[in-house]
Amino acid sequence: MRQIILDTETTGLDPALGNRILEIGGVEIVNRRPTGKHFHRYINPERDSEEGALQVHGITSDFLADKPKFREIAQEFLDYVAGAELVIHNAPFDIAFLNHELRLLDRKPISDVCPSVVDTLKQARELHPGKRNSLDALCERYQIDNAGRTLHGALLDAQLLAEVYLAMTRGQDSLLIDAAPKFAAQVDMATREMVPIIVLGASAEELAAHDQQLADIDKASGGKCLWKTL
Repeated sequence: MRQIILDTETTGLDPALGNRILEIGGVEIVNRRPTGKHFHRYINPERDSEEGALQVHGITSDFLADKPKFREIAQEFLDYVAGAELVIHNAPFDIAFLNHELRLLDRKPISDVCPSVVDTLKQARELHPGKRNSLDALCERYQIDNAGRTLHGALLDAQLLAEVYLAMTRGQDSLLIDAAPKFAAQVDMATREMVPIIVLGASAEELAAHDQQLADIDKASGGKCLWKTL
């Protein structure tokens, strides 16, 4: 499965007010493994950033003056994301801006190029209800080093989000998927010597601690702990 972890920086909060994209960063992941194929472009938005947005990303109009306009990088960007699932933190924000830019060029919306979109902010809120779920908060929660993030930057944020997404969605299924090809390539199941399997049962104290952990998870998730239903 091919996914593009995507982030944008913009001149303001609302494309309906004429705000534009000024930076795009993308990180490619295939079958939960980063490929090293990144997309990063600064874009001349043909207008100044609002003061609040400038304080967030720190990218000045002078810096962007000689950068390409969106229409000049649009096809390159679309070729990069074509066919991939997009993974975006607060996806409705970035999708609205991308569709605005495409609409200005009389192009079809991004949904015609990418089959689906994952909103990691929505995922995080479901996993961690009642907690802060900003990218910085998630980096702290999953012990991902974001010390270099003093200002927002599209490629840096996409790289951090890729690590957060992989950590947040890492479960038994993904671990088995990741391990299966290696296991099949290295072990001949038909000829290997069978050895006795040693099973160590959990103690009463360990079982009690396990039950308590499930109860805590069930309480924190509002009754969504799947293990308690099995």
